[in-house]
Amino acid sequence: MVCGPSKLSFCCLLHAIIRIMTSVRGLYNSDPSAAWSFQSIPTTSTANTSAQRPPSAPSYRWSSRPAHNSIFDLSPELADPSDGIDPINLLKTLAASAILQYASSAIAMPWEVGKLLLQVQWVPRDAGQPEPSDVPPEEDDEDALSDASNENDSYFADPNATPEAGSSLRPTDDQGYVTRRSVLEESTRPEYTIPVGSADGVWGMIRRVGRFRGEGWLALWKGLLTSCITEILSSTFQPMVRGLLQALLLPASGIFHYPPIFLPVLSHLIMGFILSPLDLVRTRLIVQSFSSRHRTYKGPLHALSTILREEGGLKGIYLHPHLFIPTIIDNLLPPIVSFVLPGMLASYVGAQITEDANPIAWGFAELAGSCLGLIITLPFETVRRRLQVQVRGTAKPIKGCVELRPVPYNGVVDAFWHILTEERSDLPITPSKRKRRGSTKGKEREDQPVQDPEEQSWLRNTGIGQLYRGLGMRLGASVIMFGLALFSGDESDGGGWAEL
Repeated sequence: MVCGPSKLSFCCLLHAIIRIMTSVRGLYNSDPSAAWSFQSIPTTSTANTSAQRPPSAPSYRWSSRPAHNSIFDLSPELADPSDGIDPINLLKTLAASAILQYASSAIAMPWEVGKLLLQVQWVPRDAGQPEPSDVPPEEDDEDALSDASNENDSYFADPNATPEAGSSLRPTDDQGYVTRRSVLEESTRPEYTIPVGSADGVWGMIRRVGRFRGEGWLALWKGLLTSCITEILSSTFQPMVRGLLQALLLPASGIFHYPPIFLPVLSHLIMGFILSPLDLVRTRLIVQSFSSRHRTYKGPLHALSTILREEGGLKGIYLHPHLFIPTIIDNLLPPIVSFVLPGMLASYVGAQITEDANPIAWGFAELAGSCLGLIITLPFETVRRRLQVQVRGTAKPIKGCVELRPVPYNGVVDAFWHILTEERSDLPITPSKRKRRGSTKGKEREDQPVQDPEEQSWLRNTGIGQLYRGLGMRLGASVIMFGLALFSGDESDGGGWAEL
């Protein structure tokens, strides 16, 4: 399975830890009598023959990529063709593999939920500005006293009288609801929506979701079953697709010379395109409100059937431009970046760095390539999540647990442009409301606005930070994976802790 930089998750960490524990366990289970072997002293002719042979290079091989998720890794005796496959052991191994995958997905799910909610959250630039109902600073004392007298007189006013032109009634829409003027208005904010700009990172969003009344801590595992099924299908069938492509394209390899990364990238693209409806369902389940009153989809099957019925069937779920183009980019760009960047960075060093000859240096090149690849691929993933949240056809907009853009995007380029030009990146947002301090009756009242910090940050006027939500978590996961792979080694050639 080709794991691009944008697909790193904490489930890979769990697999690496299990590999370390498995290799350490071999030290205790090994037979002490087989650990030592003594050979007779060679004769003179044998010694001369062996002295003429050059010393062989070490046969270890180290790779920073996590091992594939296979049931034969949990039970190697199933792969022995001499004894055949035991059905009971096969069922036990399948159950163990499913439990392991579900547990690893459950561990990583809160971070995935927090990252995805930050990616789809709409944070306009005018968020945090003083509300129009606040008293302007240039109002004098006489106007303030007249306002107070008008408020007292309104107690005796006729409620059925026609309001005057200068009245302070809030504007309403066609259905009589008060028009929302700011995303930070508490009175008009839906009860199922988390306040915008209240979290500045993945961990902050996790805490915000857990403490929010409409969500709760169980909401951090929304879409867990869909994520687990997607990971199992991808890790199981992608090697099969790669083998099938290799068998089909092998006769034509003598005519056309394919690059080494052609088959891995193509297999990753095909599986990503086939499983794109599950990724769409997962995004919708995570973004929708966890409250049963405002929930749009009851589960994965209900979500898939509803989307197929209301948004154009299979053609709409696969070939709609708002879904097809982001799917191709998001599944094509990460594997290309993960294959190309390490070699490019290693070539700039000057020395010939290869995975076999310089495993540690190659690991650092892969780590640097993974970090640089996130800077390239993460904005496209964010745009894809934004477009997945939008409904099409006759479907009603979902009630998201975070603030969503009220006007839909018109495509990938339009989403990029509006995120950069109409949103802000300085989170969390602290609203700057004007406070009114007054003394006792008869004394002066003065309005003193709360001043913002010394200078507005440049992130206040750009939405570039919105395209990189979750970058810190991804970089941390890449560093942890590098450290685990450095100590665990590659078990295929007998490396790892058993040789240390």
